[in-house]
Amino acid sequence: MSPQTEHSPWRWGYGTNGLADLRLDDALALLADLGYDGVGLTLDHMHLDPLAPDLAARTRRVAHRLQELGLGVTVETGARYVLDPRRKHGPSLLDSDPEDRARRTDLLLRAVRVAADLGAHAVHCFSGVLPQGTDEDTAWKRLTDALAPVLDAAATAGVPLAVEPEPGHLLATLADFHHLRRLLGDPEPLGLTLDIGHCQCLEPLPPADCVREAAPWLRHVQIEDMRRGVHEHLPFGDGEIDFPPVLAALAATGYQGLTVVELPRHSHAGPYHAAHSLPFLRRAAARVAAPAAPAAPSHGDPSATPEGSTTS
Repeated sequence: MSPQTEHSPWRWGYGTNGLADLRLDDALALLADLGYDGVGLTLDHMHLDPLAPDLAARTRRVAHRLQELGLGVTVETGARYVLDPRRKHGPSLLDSDPEDRARRTDLLLRAVRVAADLGAHAVHCFSGVLPQGTDEDTAWKRLTDALAPVLDAAATAGVPLAVEPEPGHLLATLADFHHLRRLLGDPEPLGLTLDIGHCQCLEPLPPADCVREAAPWLRHVQIEDMRRGVHEHLPFGDGEIDFPPVLAALAATGYQGLTVVELPRHSHAGPYHAAHSLPFLRRAAARVAAPAAPAAPSHGDPSATPEGSTTS
């Protein structure tokens, strides 16, 4: 476990969707060796396949390995083709075919069971893209109906469901998350996955303000760099985000979960990016934890206050 974890308000993780070319055990060992506090584990065919036989037994082995390495975990469900080899992220919770929607719900139910067995702090999910020819009222009804059994399972398991606003999806913004929350009657297990890059991409508020607004519902955080208006996950330093204010806002919320680097399109160089992301985040965090001391007043400075005196 990272030596700074005990004294730090941040717990850093890295997503396995950015390490897709590594075996899961190798990816976990790499992250532990690099000093990460945990992992965002995307359930996929190469990393704890949620549809393959003996899921419970395989999950127990992963839980043991996580404990052995001292890694926390959140369970993510954004695998591109885990349900359908021809449709990226398909089927979704919004599909017109109820059997297809049920397949996505079943995946989320499996994810909740896996998360409970792993001791994960949250299960991540998203709405999906509005299907062509479907009006928004119908789509929101499908979404709430599909999530109802997942929220029941999450409540029973004691693992929050953290819905992510995703650019281009029905639920794309923080305002959309609050709309879902109201439609569902604000159930206790429903929380938020906040992607810092997405805030930069399309939210009206700056990312640090998004963190403050999201604080009461924050259950999972993803982080990467991004540019305004362009949904492209970028390595740190390649985008436009000023990270120290974001990390300061995150620390002020009291959030205790993982903050997971998400670079899913950089798996071809995953170990490199994992190795370089953590030092960047630590440097940004150090600028929050240890701000520069004010310069000592120069001799004869008329604005300086003599030692021991007071000012009105």
